[in-house]
Amino acid sequence: MEYDLDATVVKEKAKALGADLVGVVSAKTLNDFPPDPKWPQTPERISEHTKSVIVIAKRIPAGAFRAKSNIPVQYIDMLVLRSMDRSAYKLTEWLENEGHPSFVTAAQETDWAYKNASYGRLSTRHLGIEAGLGTFGLEVNILTPEFGPRVYLTGVLTEATIEADQRITEQVCIGESCSRCLYSCPTDAVRHFGIDKRACATEAQEFGFTTILQFWGHFVKQPAEIQRKLLTDRELFGFWQGLLRVVGSFGDCPRCLAVCPVGNDYHAHLSDIQKVIPEKTPEKVEKAKGFKLARKNGDHIDGLTEWNERWVGPDGYQGMVARQLQAFKKEQREKEEAAANAVSEDQGTTI
Repeated sequence: MEYDLDATVVKEKAKALGADLVGVVSAKTLNDFPPDPKWPQTPERISEHTKSVIVIAKRIPAGAFRAKSNIPVQYIDMLVLRSMDRSAYKLTEWLENEGHPSFVTAAQETDWAYKNASYGRLSTRHLGIEAGLGTFGLEVNILTPEFGPRVYLTGVLTEATIEADQRITEQVCIGESCSRCLYSCPTDAVRHFGIDKRACATEAQEFGFTTILQFWGHFVKQPAEIQRKLLTDRELFGFWQGLLRVVGSFGDCPRCLAVCPVGNDYHAHLSDIQKVIPEKTPEKVEKAKGFKLARKNGDHIDGLTEWNERWVGPDGYQGMVARQLQAFKKEQREKEEAAANAVSEDQGTTI
């Protein structure tokens, strides 16, 4: 099959514009395998002319996860999203200059026609998986081999035909025998390759849209004296911060991202400070054991149906993180040896 654009050239261009990871998926694949067939988040619902989707991922710097509070992560998230959007827009300009109509999807958006909840027109997690960038974790974030779940993604929809990448069929997530995301979740929202979105949102979207509605619904029913007090309330300040930062809501719970051991950024910068999980309880440990036993016994698991297994990794976990850690340690040893040899050579030259 002949393609309009060379995939290697497209990826090199995207990385030159600031993308950390890039993958390509055909619109047909996304149309054939929507996350939920009842509520199809598909390119054809947006534009029937789309032939390919270029998926861009931007990593979240690991240093923010070493801070004492969530505030640095909340701020860096805004910067990452802005940077990623700029990269995607510049790539769109380049594609159009090459003669291929293209546009960017919003990485953070809600279409209220879907399930009356916070679902976008496309699921960027599924875009990334179909484009070969990673697989689902236990908490259904996308886990990339390079950066684990510490990424944001967006998609450029283009009318150019581009050779698509192959999905990763090996499960990137260690799974039930790890369960660090489950242990760390402050609202116990992690399910068996699933998430309780409402429970998660109480921390992840502390000042989200629903909270805003609840606040103002309460406000209008109060007498003037109480209203004056509410105007100095922490929640109102949080809403203002959300609008100021242009990310849809001010607030973020980074715990599952911080403790996930997938990715060299974790091995290099987080393994020391995130090794112990204070939120871990005996009840959560028992829950993880139940998950492990259910999978071993072949029980029905909502998150591991034949349809969903496509995005979890049909080949199961085969030791990717262990191999990655061994390679990382080897690389570190080689760097240390090279540095030591360089010092010895300098000393020899001086003598």
